[in-house]
Amino acid sequence: MGRVTDRRQIVRVDLATGTSVRRMDSISGEEPLEIRVGNRAGSGPRQGLAVTMRTPGDDIDLAVGFLFTEGVIRSADDIVTAQLCAGTDTPNTYNVVDIVLGDDVPAPVTDPARAFYTTSACGVCGKASIDAIRTRSRWDVADDPLTAPAELLATLPDRLRAAQQAFDRTGGLHAAGLFTGSGDPVLVREDVGRHNAVDKVIGRAARDGLLPLRGHMLLVSGRASFELTQKAWMAGIPLLAAVSAPSSLAVDLAEEAGMTLVGFLRGSAMNVYAGAHRVAPPQAHRSTPALEVGQARH
Repeated sequence: MGRVTDRRQIVRVDLATGTSVRRMDSISGEEPLEIRVGNRAGSGPRQGLAVTMRTPGDDIDLAVGFLFTEGVIRSADDIVTAQLCAGTDTPNTYNVVDIVLGDDVPAPVTDPARAFYTTSACGVCGKASIDAIRTRSRWDVADDPLTAPAELLATLPDRLRAAQQAFDRTGGLHAAGLFTGSGDPVLVREDVGRHNAVDKVIGRAARDGLLPLRGHMLLVSGRASFELTQKAWMAGIPLLAAVSAPSSLAVDLAEEAGMTLVGFLRGSAMNVYAGAHRVAPPQAHRSTPALEVGQARH
């Protein structure tokens, strides 16, 4: 799988058997990717906009998705060329994406106070304030008529897991999966960074002309953060689900956008934190009224 995974010698310690064995093990790849952006009307070389720590692969999609979800571009048509370029590494690792925007697309201003340095854990760490990253979506998702039966949502983690080829080898990659309203997988991407995996999905969808993603669902393998909720909103996705917990800001943003936010989607249970009207209750209980807190059944 190329640079997506690597092989290293480890010492495997097993307390149950009292053994310590040297062996080879697969680990996830992680390398920096620099995104350089400019336009043909500008003079001089393209300027470095962002450096993200990512798992190599689908790098053009990652860069396009990043620019779109940050509001730098409005569609893939704003990009004239996007190519992997030689970096300074020896041997060459092509850890640079060079993007030329159309002459009518303003080149992003690089502001040190809002530096786009991202780690594999967080995509918004370098931004100065929450107000600076509350980028408004072009599309209104509040009126999206998507309805997802709870039984269907419960099947999505297994469908996502079945497509995680690199995770099978390393156990160390996040995944993002785009699904139709009927649960069919459209795109699945893996990365050491949750935000990178989402950008890879959205970038590919943008390049394929699929935006806005009305009637679609996005599932992420980790927690649902503010940044992932923002990215889903920017792509016009009405439902974001995560196998782990959401943050308070993620819930607030989902409510503001009119999105549905599902957390702890594991096994046969889930928590719906926002937009519960899109999640149809289990078939066996659809005629049973919900109990108020503290109300007892008799």
